Amino acid sequence: MPAPDPGPVLARAASRASRLVVAAGLLTRVPLGPRAMPAADALLRAAPLFPIVGAVLGAAVGGVAVALALELPPLIAGALAVALELALTGALHADGLADSADGLGGRDRDHALAIMRDHSLGAYGAAALTLDLLIKATALGALAQEAAVLPIVAAFALSRAVALPLAAALPYARSGDGAGRLLADRAGGWSAAAGVAIAATVVGAAAGLDALALLACGVTVTAIVGLLARRRLAGVTGDVMGAAIELTATAALVVAVALQS
Repeated sequence: MPAPDPGPVLARAASRASRLVVAAGLLTRVPLGPRAMPAADALLRAAPLFPIVGAVLGAAVGGVAVALALELPPLIAGALAVALELALTGALHADGLADSADGLGGRDRDHALAIMRDHSLGAYGAAALTLDLLIKATALGALAQEAAVLPIVAAFALSRAVALPLAAALPYARSGDGAGRLLADRAGGWSAAAGVAIAATVVGAAAGLDALALLACGVTVTAIVGLLARRRLAGVTGDVMGAAIELTATAALVVAVALQS
């Protein structure tokens, strides 16, 4: 009896690895390949794997936080872990939060979009970013004290999924090209459902029964961000997706701390 041909199995494995590299290239600044925008089809195939990238980031950030907490006060360990996340992601989602918060001060939709495009940091953005990073560092420090890496993995995996339902539910609010427009215009419900299913699986495996509370947190933050974006911008932008990712990660970490106590 001839041995089975390993070719199709290897081809599928290579395809999944390629999609994961594309997803990591979009969500991080880890040098895994060229920094050019991937082709539309490659991006759309990679989008459901965003939670996997989040889980890997969470493992790295959580592991560093736990290691640092062995020798340092919790808040310092958490702050350094946040610094690692910002370095790995290029502060991509933190920047989206700051720009989106500044946009809330716009007189109308067009003014809000113009503010969000401006690279300068306003008062709303500075306040939102400061509070977010402080809360995140404190939560990471508290979890690190308990050597609780898995809740951090769950929070990061969950947060990287929330951009997909936002992109599927809302039109893109501004002109121009980019990953955000591709997701909003073409990702659709299947991509969102696949990404959310992967995130729920990772969260369930990492958090057990606590997964229900974390998933509820993700749904709540996504709904609030979506409603604000629809009301203020009549749609979603890359900044809004980044803000949703950042806020979901921080909120889920806070929930994880509450569940640990």
